[in-house]
Amino acid sequence: MQTEETQQQYQERVVNVDRVARVVKGGRRFRFRALVVVGDQNGRVGVGLAKSDDVTTAVSKASGQAKKHFIQIPVEEGTIPHTVEAKHSGGHVLLKPAGPGTGVIAGGAIRDIAEMAGLRNVLTKSLGSPNKINISYATIDALGKIIPSPEVSHENT
Repeated sequence: MQTEETQQQYQERVVNVDRVARVVKGGRRFRFRALVVVGDQNGRVGVGLAKSDDVTTAVSKASGQAKKHFIQIPVEEGTIPHTVEAKHSGGHVLLKPAGPGTGVIAGGAIRDIAEMAGLRNVLTKSLGSPNKINISYATIDALGKIIPSPEVSHENT
């Protein structure tokens, strides 16, 4: 009963599905790799990556991975409290707070993560590789670095 309630409050969004191959003696074996973002649109978000023989199984496995790796971020008036930057492998992401009415200025994987986290006003820029997996992990790293507002000095904002 509790699992049904937790399933209802989280939303998931498939960011990317790729067909990947493994070369074996008889030729190529194809599988699918899915990148999924899961969030409650209230400050909790997670990213999962998984492979399987078919797309639906890959998506459900990736969703389970995302739920295991939730992070809690401080959302203040629909935005983040301060500018934050993070890098993961080749992916490099910059997130800046924005005023009310700005919207989510982001593309691709960053937009999906920001919306699932409940951010309504944020400016973002992807500075490194366009690889969706690295960008997703860099965005999660950046959101994990955010410090709640009372602890932030006002010089940085």
